[in-house]
Amino acid sequence: MSSEPTPLLRNPVKEKLSRGEPVYSMTVRLVRTVDIASIAHTAGFDSVYIDMEHSSFPLEAAGQICMACTHLGVTPLVRVPGLDPFFIARVMDAGAMGIVVPGVQSADEARAAVRAVKHAPLGERSLAGAAPQLHYRSLPADQTVRELDQASMVVAMIESRAGLDAADAIAAVDGVDILLVGASDLSGELGFAGQVDNPEVHKAFLHVIDVCQAHGKTVGIGGLGGRPDLIRQYLELGAGYVSTGNDISFLSAAAAQKRRQFV
Repeated sequence: MSSEPTPLLRNPVKEKLSRGEPVYSMTVRLVRTVDIASIAHTAGFDSVYIDMEHSSFPLEAAGQICMACTHLGVTPLVRVPGLDPFFIARVMDAGAMGIVVPGVQSADEARAAVRAVKHAPLGERSLAGAAPQLHYRSLPADQTVRELDQASMVVAMIESRAGLDAADAIAAVDGVDILLVGASDLSGELGFAGQVDNPEVHKAFLHVIDVCQAHGKTVGIGGLGGRPDLIRQYLELGAGYVSTGNDISFLSAAAAQKRRQFV
């Protein structure tokens, strides 16, 4: 019987991945209101990640959506534009349960991301006090740190040759949970822009799957939302996290489909 106390803060994505179940994520780039959390929940998504790399998303709106997601059992992540530890700390303090870091190219960069997300001894993040993820409970500092750090996630995106070459070292970093292969940028970097089914892109996925299995980490699939056949293939090969697409593409596709009904 475990002597570990039951955590107050649960991360449904971590729990599903630990059971070997795939998780599906929706990217938020357009909608600034908490309604998107309910839409993601009703649609059956396990997670959302708010894209602050490729949008003008304000931090206040991101925090509100993160809090709404947590209440609904949808894991909220934020894709940050870079490794600025002060910005990452603000994202986490606003309610995110983890970050997605674009273009990670080395183990040192992965360690920097972990340091920015986690508190001591694993990281260097300052303790802000009562946290939105914990519904602003007043808890002892050591318990707050334990709850936040056991639930938080670091997702390192592999989008370049350098990142691919360093994938084994990145996967070995303590505190990194997922290596998310960004097929769109990676295909361009490899000289086959947009050819996400190119053999070289396939080889890259296989390499990341191998190193993640060796280090007990999860492989994420990104940039393949339009190719469910490839997503199924990589899930069968051992991937676990699927970035399915963003609210702009979902809305555009549904709007176009609706308009065609009246032709």
